[in-house]
Amino acid sequence: MPNVSQISNILRLGFSSRRQLSNGLHFVARSYTTSDPPKPSGPLTSYSKLVEQGRLQHDPYQEKVVSAFENLFGRLEHFEKEMEHYHVRLAEWEKRREEERRKLMVEEAEKKEEDGMWASMNKHGQKLLGRWVLGRRQMNVEPGVGKWVSYLNRERKLDSIVGSRPAVPLAPKGLYIYGNVGCGKTMLMDMFYGATDGIIRHRQRFHFHEAMLKINEQMHKYWKENGAEKASQYSISKWIMNLPVDEKVKEWLAGEEFYKQQLQMKHILPAVADKFLVDQQSTKKGASILCFDEIQTVDVFAIVALSGIMSRLLTTGTVLVATSNRAPRELNQDGMQKEIFDKFISKLEKHCEIISIGSEVDYRRVAAKNSVENVHYLWPLNNAVLEEFEKMWCQVTEESGGEITSATLPVMFGRTVEVPASCNGVARFTFEYLCGRPVGAADYIAVAKNYHTIFISDIPAMSMEIRDKARRFITLVDELYNHHCCLVSSAETPIDELFQGTAEGTLFDLESFQFETETEDSRLRRDVLAEGSISAAGSPSSIVSMLSGEEEMFAFARAASRLIEMQTPLYLEGVRFLHPYFHQQK
Repeated sequence: MPNVSQISNILRLGFSSRRQLSNGLHFVARSYTTSDPPKPSGPLTSYSKLVEQGRLQHDPYQEKVVSAFENLFGRLEHFEKEMEHYHVRLAEWEKRREEERRKLMVEEAEKKEEDGMWASMNKHGQKLLGRWVLGRRQMNVEPGVGKWVSYLNRERKLDSIVGSRPAVPLAPKGLYIYGNVGCGKTMLMDMFYGATDGIIRHRQRFHFHEAMLKINEQMHKYWKENGAEKASQYSISKWIMNLPVDEKVKEWLAGEEFYKQQLQMKHILPAVADKFLVDQQSTKKGASILCFDEIQTVDVFAIVALSGIMSRLLTTGTVLVATSNRAPRELNQDGMQKEIFDKFISKLEKHCEIISIGSEVDYRRVAAKNSVENVHYLWPLNNAVLEEFEKMWCQVTEESGGEITSATLPVMFGRTVEVPASCNGVARFTFEYLCGRPVGAADYIAVAKNYHTIFISDIPAMSMEIRDKARRFITLVDELYNHHCCLVSSAETPIDELFQGTAEGTLFDLESFQFETETEDSRLRRDVLAEGSISAAGSPSSIVSMLSGEEEMFAFARAASRLIEMQTPLYLEGVRFLHPYFHQQK
């Protein structure tokens, strides 16, 4: 029977570390860190130190990747300065272009007035303008084709007056790393990401689930703020209303502004991409880095969204670092939306160095074998295990020094998730509660961000009969691992037997369909697919038949590997430094 004091001692360090974190400590890696690192050094230095300390086993494949990261790291400081200067020039260019655009529009309107265009218009132009500004009716002005030609002519004139958009400085090539489960892809990427702190201002690190949810959230926000039904014309009509011109002229100008807004709505993915990595707390713009863990394209929506977002980011100077189990050309083995996918991959290959980690070693399992004992994955579901599970829960919650209460967490789109029992960063659930209900990655991310220690009881062996629950459990494990949570669990079988399936059949990997329960989000997915002239063949029900056995093997192997690593003392030591809960205590 595991020693309950072992996990309690580790967690006790976490509770006491709240005061330590106020000193602003920074850690360069997910699980392989020292307690008091100095100013971030390059990833190669960090990797070499960890090997010297015996915390990592030297691996020539990993060393090759770290060397590539070191080369990229060395170019970032200069690139950041180049991008800062570029954004200053871009802001000046955009300001001048907008000023000239307004001048051209007023000149066009005055010319139309001189030519008598307004003579045939309704004499009650002022009333029509008021109605239009309030969003009650659209202007009855030039036909669509005429407005499009007028818009294009105006843009060409602006190009000749203001000049073309400033050229983006040539970005250093990013990295696309692929390889088997547990070979160190995520660890090495996190070393690089940590090393860029203080060098690159605008940077983000996402797992696939979180990135896709953020894309959907930003799309929803953009639609809500800029949709035609919203009639949010106050900010753009203010300059028009203050012009000393006839109301009919103002009416025409407002119609042109509204048409421009409608055109922008047809290019929502680039608009979302422009705000995807920006640090809203920083007024200064510069270079940007996107670290994307476990990139996948098994969903038609993912292919379309990722293609639009990534293409925009790569062409505007973002450095992309991505990890995956597959080489880029092998991501879409079922050939979904091949033309869109091929364009995306061609751009990815142009902007990223593709590197394979050829190691067959699962280092998570190696670390687990070197541990004394597994203290918080308890099996089977007998009386002794249930008693030990309860004992752990009581001891950890007592040491947290708070009262056990229920809680409600905000998710997204106004939804919430209920937490039955929680206490100062510790929460408790049953497997059925988390995985037996229609919830998804957004719910799991909310739980993982708010609780550093999660207790989950009664985890069954996965089978075809509960494949939806198995899919949710894999997504749950991903998010708990990504946020560096401590997981204490009671299960029916050992980890290696958890995803074996039964005689009823194997399990499908449906982990990427995290939006299936987001009712409001379904409209966003449908609209984006429609605008891209993509059929409904990308719905989850039709994709299930296309998923291969190899895909599910990747998902199950990754989940098992992560569950094993989450038991190791090295992983648990990182909880108090890497989990968002402790950073919030600063």
